Amino acid sequence: MESKVSEGGLNVTLTIRLLMHGKVQVEGGHKGETVKKMREESGARINISEGNCPERIVTITGPTDAIFKAFAMIAYKFEEDIINSMSNSPATSKPPVTLRLVVPASQCGSLIGKGGSKIKEIRESTGAQVQVAGDMLPNSTERAVTISGTPDAIIQCVKQICVVMLESPPKGATIPYRPKPASTPVIFAGGQAYTIQGQYAIPHPDQLTKLHQLAMQQTPFPPLGQTNPAFPGEKLPLHSSEEAQNLMGQSSGLDASPPASTHELTIPNDLIGCIIGRQGTKINEIRQMSGAQIKIANATEGSSERQITITGSPANISLAQYLINARLTSEVTGMGAL
Repeated sequence: MESKVSEGGLNVTLTIRLLMHGKVQVEGGHKGETVKKMREESGARINISEGNCPERIVTITGPTDAIFKAFAMIAYKFEEDIINSMSNSPATSKPPVTLRLVVPASQCGSLIGKGGSKIKEIRESTGAQVQVAGDMLPNSTERAVTISGTPDAIIQCVKQICVVMLESPPKGATIPYRPKPASTPVIFAGGQAYTIQGQYAIPHPDQLTKLHQLAMQQTPFPPLGQTNPAFPGEKLPLHSSEEAQNLMGQSSGLDASPPASTHELTIPNDLIGCIIGRQGTKINEIRQMSGAQIKIANATEGSSERQITITGSPANISLAQYLINARLTSEVTGMGAL
């Protein structure tokens, strides 16, 4: 394969993937007229991933000259959007245009170069800022490459990246990054439906039938999600009735609803990290969403398992169990939660 990329283009078909947040800015217009115009004028195939996702993948395929034309149109469209948004903003300095490419991790070494020499050369010769993410995108073998600068700098930068990608094809199979849908799991707990929004479980009035089916499948795989039934009426040790009311989410002076009970889960040591998360972020999220108290026992010498104790109302416990099982399913299958 000829590896030089010229302005006149080559008979080489290349695919470049872009990662965009929110509504894809290149769609625009009535029924995607902007992207239709870009396809016609650049000669590149431009596809936007479907689905209600916070991120979308824009795939641009074609001869190199068509790809450069498409990128030029996208970069200028982004700049136009920035200028339009600034007309209603007190900001005086125009922020740079920023694009995120999705590149197979096996090609990132060539893009960075020995001791960072290649990426430095690209930055200096194009005037664009280029950053290669250290981690791979979730459930994929691809990394994000962020380019920012003026539209002209971005176009020159993309040309140089295309040269590198043509000279150093991906090694092995590439698992492409697929953004997760934004639709949140609907959870059934204590006769109430919930959807997860940010760090909160929001009561959800619809889809009770679907929820009930979800509740019936709360244990995705028995060995990991096994629960020891709580002793009926077992109380959480509390020092005062006020503490009990706070725990149950009641304001002082109201009768506490169902008595707190306790459930226990046994989780393999090698999976406990996905429940705890970095610096405890995941377990804290689960505590906040479910309203349950969750304690993870310290590792015992010679044991390959850890015990998790969940305390709260039946609805709190049910929700906490579901969220823990969703994390385990995600870790074991390498896929998103339900």
